[in-house]
Amino acid sequence: MNSILVVEDEKHVRKLLDTVLTREGYNVYQAEDGVEALEILKVQFIDLIILDIMMPNMDGFEFVKELRDVNIMTPILMATAKHLPEEKKRGFRLGIDDYMTKPLDTEEMLLRMRAILRRAHIADARKIVLGRVNLDYDTLTVTRDLDKQTLPQKEFYLLYKLLSYPERIFTRIQLMDEIWGMESETSDTTVNVHINRLRKRFESYPEFEIVSVRGLGYKVVKTNEV
Repeated sequence: MNSILVVEDEKHVRKLLDTVLTREGYNVYQAEDGVEALEILKVQFIDLIILDIMMPNMDGFEFVKELRDVNIMTPILMATAKHLPEEKKRGFRLGIDDYMTKPLDTEEMLLRMRAILRRAHIADARKIVLGRVNLDYDTLTVTRDLDKQTLPQKEFYLLYKLLSYPERIFTRIQLMDEIWGMESETSDTTVNVHINRLRKRFESYPEFEIVSVRGLGYKVVKTNEV
């Protein structure tokens, strides 16, 4: 069960989010500002932080900087009443994972949270071994015996995602969301191009095959692990 930290100075918003997240099966922790949130993080492992910007004592931007400066990479979904593009860009530069404006659409918030948590889960795993094939997330490399390839970032993430869940079908929209992000202008064509490049790169690998599922998307089929 994932643990979520809600950092928000408005009591009624904290209560709403606590109700919604608890109903969805999350463990919920609450903080009124960044200072209180840091104290919670000292004693409690948190999977994702929902963070407001405008708060007393330590605002959202200061809080993100504080975390990232000491290499704490807990995923952050920033939720704020501020609509200025500059605020959004500043958040991403500091290291947030996604951004929503208030009033929050809780259904969209849950979808964004799930996407962030899935990406975090993949990143935490770091390595995949499939027969004689090894994927290393930190170096973006795929190795099979003496054959070692370093992939472009998006190609690697796409292959890593598919190989993390063999036989599972992913729609193009799911792949666009998880690899490029919900705010990306990536199209179906971009996903198709990356899939075709991966197929060409690894057509000689007998361990797996990337299969198109008509009308749905793509999946990886394990063919031979010897």
